[in-house]
Amino acid sequence: MPRPDTERVGVAAVTVTDFRNYASARLAPGEARLVALTGPNGAGKTNLLEAISLLTPGRGLRRAAYEELTRKGAASWAVAADIARDGAATKIGTGLAAPGETGSRAIRINGANAPGADALLEHLRILWLTPAMDGLFTGPPSERRRFIDRLVLTVDATHGRRAREFDRLLTQRNRLLEEGGAAGWLDAVEAELAARAVAVAFARREVAALLSQRIAALGAAPDAFPAASVRLAGPFETLAEGSAATAETAYRDMLARERGRDRAAGRTLDGPHRSDLETVYAEKDMPAALCSTGEQKALLIGIILAHADLVAAMAGMTPVLLLDEVAAHLDPDRRAALFARIDVLGAQAFMTGTDAALFDGLPAGAARFVVAGGTITASPA
Repeated sequence: MPRPDTERVGVAAVTVTDFRNYASARLAPGEARLVALTGPNGAGKTNLLEAISLLTPGRGLRRAAYEELTRKGAASWAVAADIARDGAATKIGTGLAAPGETGSRAIRINGANAPGADALLEHLRILWLTPAMDGLFTGPPSERRRFIDRLVLTVDATHGRRAREFDRLLTQRNRLLEEGGAAGWLDAVEAELAARAVAVAFARREVAALLSQRIAALGAAPDAFPAASVRLAGPFETLAEGSAATAETAYRDMLARERGRDRAAGRTLDGPHRSDLETVYAEKDMPAALCSTGEQKALLIGIILAHADLVAAMAGMTPVLLLDEVAAHLDPDRRAALFARIDVLGAQAFMTGTDAALFDGLPAGAARFVVAGGTITASPA
């Protein structure tokens, strides 16, 4: 449960223009903390969640190129939102930086241009869970690294810049190796790369440890969302044990020692870009990858809910949760447990489903909307 001094943050309204299948539409849940969006497949429910997910750094919950978001036949798209934070209102807008401009978007906060997407984190933190994440525990490690980086970012607003700088330096080292760059240039790049690598790794490790502690502290009912433990694993994680200074020196020495190997491979073979996030079903002491699909879904939901609690405690604001088709795969008891846990967290959650009956157990004060054919209609409880 958030501390008394934690500020409650929510999306009071969001307007989309020429976004995906919407010419123009407005979703206005006001002060409602639990928001259900129901309608047939293809109606645009997930598109609304995606629009909200663009109110944070990155390319949103689908990781789509910005140009792909524009409605067919339109020149560009826009998303505008009213953010309520303990009674204070903030207006946020985002869209293509210019019609036809590739790979970038504009961001405005209270009518002024923002210096970058990281500025959004000053106003709200967003977490999401989508059907595409159901294979998180059995899919490629890159997806789990992306997942932990998103979790870190919602706690530590500087992590995005840190991770981007690491990626830039990693690319630079790989290019120098390919082009036969001078040893002096490699020394300089590797020194910077080692510092960023350790910073990324330590941030991930700290959040994973805090998350495991939070899950254990919250407890778990086995018939609802079982407790998980999470940790970073891989050769680099072993190398980076100890102090940051020791880890930085060890990685820098290893990079210099393995230049020939990495040049032959065409890439840097060791580093936090090769680490993995390991998740274990705590009660059974079983890797999540070996659990049933139902257990994996429950573990993942439990992680997201525990992390929402962690965000509220560390960032001083409750996060916004985007839960796409989450209720459809839960039995009535687990659905009730989900609604109750979100209600206790005090976070705002947007949930989608094709069947309105899935949300019959929502508590008083929840908002319900029907989405059909690019339109949004408020529905009575």
